[in-house]
Amino acid sequence: MLKEIVEKGHYCFVEKVDSWQDAIRQSYAPLLKDNTVENEYVEAVIECVNKYGPYIVIVPGIAMPHSTEGAVGCNGTAISFMKVEEEVDFDPEDPDKKAKLFFSLAAIDHDQHIQNIQSLMDTLMNEDIVEALMNAKTKGDLEEIVNQYE
Repeated sequence: MLKEIVEKGHYCFVEKVDSWQDAIRQSYAPLLKDNTVENEYVEAVIECVNKYGPYIVIVPGIAMPHSTEGAVGCNGTAISFMKVEEEVDFDPEDPDKKAKLFFSLAAIDHDQHIQNIQSLMDTLMNEDIVEALMNAKTKGDLEEIVNQYE
């Protein structure tokens, strides 16, 4: 999964963001750039978080932005990666709802969405990979992680 993210250029590194909404928008920038998703999709993700709460923070430190199945503006299946140096706070009352790593999902159907999640979970189960990603600052760092773990 990480290899594909690097090969397709679906990653970005950000120092800080103004809000969790801004974090979601920036995390999808690589997928907007190649038209995997459109702005409508990104706004649908934000609306889902507004409606259902910060469900996208799957474990402390890691967010997995995604929208509901069949969301308008999703043109392909992919995962983008974003690392934010300054933690993003999704719920000031819950210290476990902060994130530095964003794995933003786009999938054109349910099966591909499930495959995306499984691939991501396989990667995130490896604590060494997660630690390396938390320390990554450049494309070169990502390439090293790919070479070491995939």
